[in-house]
Amino acid sequence: MVIRKEEVKDYEDVYSVVKLAFESAEHADGDEQELVNALRKEDAFIPELSLVAEIDGKIVGHILFTKAAVGDTVVLALAPLSVLPGYQRRGIGTALIKEGHRIAAGAGHPYSVVLGSERYYPRVGYLPAKGYGIRPPFDVPSENFMACRLRDDAPAVHGTIQYAKAFTSRS
Repeated sequence: MVIRKEEVKDYEDVYSVVKLAFESAEHADGDEQELVNALRKEDAFIPELSLVAEIDGKIVGHILFTKAAVGDTVVLALAPLSVLPGYQRRGIGTALIKEGHRIAAGAGHPYSVVLGSERYYPRVGYLPAKGYGIRPPFDVPSENFMACRLRDDAPAVHGTIQYAKAFTSRS
């Protein structure tokens, strides 16, 4: 498996991967692929943190981290993480997260925040975000709103996360 930065030529394949990955997801809006397209157009988009996983030249997974804010601190929002159904449960999602964390930490990002499965994300270092002083901007079970400290020198934060517009403008 190769994990690399997404390129413009990958957009169509990534759209399909995201769409197919969320078709059978337990919790999905059904338009996660449109969210990816919208986020690419925002200032919050970080090209180096839009990654694909390839197996034998085929894109089988994608992850996107975008800028968000807690007070004056820029943090990252992990969303979405997508793996084609036939390739799930093989460690591809975990590998994408770990590589994204490595790149993000190296670029100085202190935290990553995710709204997701309380069974999956703790395996890669996510804990309830309230423990880091990060609150969601909407009602959500605390076990599903999580954060991961990416750097040992991450500053303390306190406040409600402000996501990129694409997250809040979705219908």
